Amino acid sequence: MKKAYVQQQLDEHIVRLRQCRRCPLMHPPVVSGGAVLSRVILVGQAPGDKEPILGRPFAWTAGKTLYRWFNDAAGLTEAQFRASIYMAAVCRCFPGKKLTGGDRVPSPDEIEHCSSWLDREIEILTPGLVIPVGKLAIEQFIPTGKLDEIIGRCFTAKRAGKFFDVIPLPHPSGASPWHRMEPGKTLLTQALQLITAHPAFLNRVGWF
Repeated sequence: MKKAYVQQQLDEHIVRLRQCRRCPLMHPPVVSGGAVLSRVILVGQAPGDKEPILGRPFAWTAGKTLYRWFNDAAGLTEAQFRASIYMAAVCRCFPGKKLTGGDRVPSPDEIEHCSSWLDREIEILTPGLVIPVGKLAIEQFIPTGKLDEIIGRCFTAKRAGKFFDVIPLPHPSGASPWHRMEPGKTLLTQALQLITAHPAFLNRVGWF
């Protein structure tokens, strides 16, 4: 009964989310990974330009790297990952390109406008574990400093009235060399070991 109720709440939430047009400078449509019941929420920064076309988060180069990390650490395929982890983001629409090239970073107002969607997802799913990917996502949950100080560690955070563990990951972007050189390589391995051994990850779809 509880599982059916939670699924209904999440289904209705996704319908409302996909209709969101709060930010005039953002480029819809909203990108969503769908109504996946999970006690693990992965939070990215914002979709790139390919994700709205392909209709799913982390659908391009950075996604390939992210799924390879989890395949190496836990034997998960991309399909298994998408089916068992709820995929969210700080902002759900493509922010557009900067004049100098590269994706525009969402503004504080855009982050605030989109924050209620994440709050509601936390309320519905009551996650045991949140995995923020990249600095913008990480700072929505814990104070951020250098990646060397936060990757490879587990933190406790509270948001939307719920307590949960936070294990940050660096952004898997090809533009960032941090995760490909020391100490990033070792700290990334430590973070993935913490994630894949976490009780919420091990039983991510079985708690409802």
